[in-house]
Amino acid sequence: MTADWYVLIEEDTRITERPEGVELKLHRWMLVGTHHIGQDEAEAVAAAEDAALHHVPGVLARHARPGDEPARHAFLAQDGAWVVRVRQRHRECHIRVTTARLVHAREEKVAPPKSLKEKLRTAVEGPPLPVEPWSWTPRGTNDRV
Repeated sequence: MTADWYVLIEEDTRITERPEGVELKLHRWMLVGTHHIGQDEAEAVAAAEDAALHHVPGVLARHARPGDEPARHAFLAQDGAWVVRVRQRHRECHIRVTTARLVHAREEKVAPPKSLKEKLRTAVEGPPLPVEPWSWTPRGTNDRV
């Protein structure tokens, strides 16, 4: 387990679609920043506050001019997360800034390519069974119903 602290920034990303003449504003939360701080939790908390008070979301940054400063309402939640409402020139969005300690990291492993024999077997027999989804069995419960 590692003791490294990070500041995570999530944004409400928005795109506008116009299918069949109807305007749809599609919102989606997206992790846009993962900033390594170090081993000092207090420094991570201070960095999160600074990000909450100064980070400009991409939705607004695309339309900003030099010298613009958006309106901002920053709320500190009881769990230490910042929820920030940012508004500029009829555009509004919100961000969430949190501190987090990295407790696990694993690099991606790519399986080797299938051999010709495996490809032919898949073509004849069909695709393999899907991987079972993760599930949790609470401790201390019996399998009896």
